[in-house]
Amino acid sequence: MAVIKHKAQRVAVFIDTQNLYHSAKNLYRARVNFANVLKEAVAGRTLVRAIAYVVTTESGEEKAFFDALTKIGIETKTKDLQIFYGGAKKADWDVGMAVDAAKLAPKLDAVVLATGDGDFVPLVEYLKNVGVQAEVIAFGKSSSARLKEAADDFIDMSAESKKFLMTPSRFAFSSIMGGGEPELEPDVEEDQPKVVGSDTDEK
Repeated sequence: MAVIKHKAQRVAVFIDTQNLYHSAKNLYRARVNFANVLKEAVAGRTLVRAIAYVVTTESGEEKAFFDALTKIGIETKTKDLQIFYGGAKKADWDVGMAVDAAKLAPKLDAVVLATGDGDFVPLVEYLKNVGVQAEVIAFGKSSSARLKEAADDFIDMSAESKKFLMTPSRFAFSSIMGGGEPELEPDVEEDQPKVVGSDTDEK
């Protein structure tokens, strides 16, 4: 379904940071260019708010990432990573992100969800029922088919992956030598933020 995006539309963008981070890492071994994600999501319209939902870790490495997001006009909401007895980890912002989108909906013409998580299908359906244009931007290769179908518009970041990714020149060899999964080296440029979070499941 084709949707009309005109400059007078009031738009808010809600970013499921964990979902995009792990999709980029697992599919491309790269990081997300959030500035381009925001630009594509807004599409020249009136941006009311842009919020990224992030899980914090004990190391505190997220601060540089938060600062970088603020510079490009994205607010951040944080939640601590929960570690349960036995080592199980839990970290997701699904409910918080959905509540914020529903609360802001009356003041908006369009909501853009930056996620491929199928758990957001009920939110998309709710937004459409209250007259808000519900759009989704995510990596199509790791996105829920139901979410794609439910959205008024789906922007597939996989179709132009280079536009939405930042690939470092080399991997952190210490991680590779340690026998674990190769981790991307931290970026030293302020305008290229790195997301730090837990390995939550993608849906």
